[in-house]
Amino acid sequence: MSVTALLYDVHGNLPALEAVLVDARAAGATRYVLGGDYAMFGPWPRETVERLRELEPAQWIRGNVDRWTANPADAPDDPLPQSAIAACRDALGDELVEELGVLPEQLVVDGVRYCHGSPVSDVRSFLPEPAPDEPELLGDASERMIVFGHTHLPFEREGPGAVLLVNPGSVGIPLDGDTRAAYALLRDDGSIEHRRAEYDAQASAAALRERFSGEFAEVIARRIECARLGAG
Repeated sequence: MSVTALLYDVHGNLPALEAVLVDARAAGATRYVLGGDYAMFGPWPRETVERLRELEPAQWIRGNVDRWTANPADAPDDPLPQSAIAACRDALGDELVEELGVLPEQLVVDGVRYCHGSPVSDVRSFLPEPAPDEPELLGDASERMIVFGHTHLPFEREGPGAVLLVNPGSVGIPLDGDTRAAYALLRDDGSIEHRRAEYDAQASAAALRERFSGEFAEVIARRIECARLGAG
């Protein structure tokens, strides 16, 4: 049986990624789907992407911050994301910035659609509780399962038309109050297993403060420490 590790929203947090990879291998993972937002906001942008490039076999899609890093004008005109974009571009270099920026927005593999936010947007997404705009967010997608990230909130539930909505959570910056790195496994029978991996979140937050001084560094460091969106 093949087991696919679903790794979303790593955000340059290399120790969180390493903890997930150890856990995933022990759980029998044989392949990877990488769901976007690889480098920006974290303390180790380039090192994280280089580590992800070692994974085989792996299929990649683009997240909104990968798009923003390649095209800063696409991002909000706000000091927090713009300072993070500048730092990430400098850390990655032009070649990696371009490589991440041209990744596909989504993939369909074995009847499962993988996207970053939703089938219609990389910044609009589903939430743990149903919302009225979900039929719109599905667009023309007809797959039995939609896997997405962006909100950093792990969950699994039925959506419109009995589609299964799956958010594996965030490897690098969980926002559900649990600082452990979040990811999920997809098995051949279609079952999903949500998993958490212990790592030193406080050390990653400290490294972010030490390595970067932009407007974003303190806000994101607090989110890593507290696993809450409002922690900044």
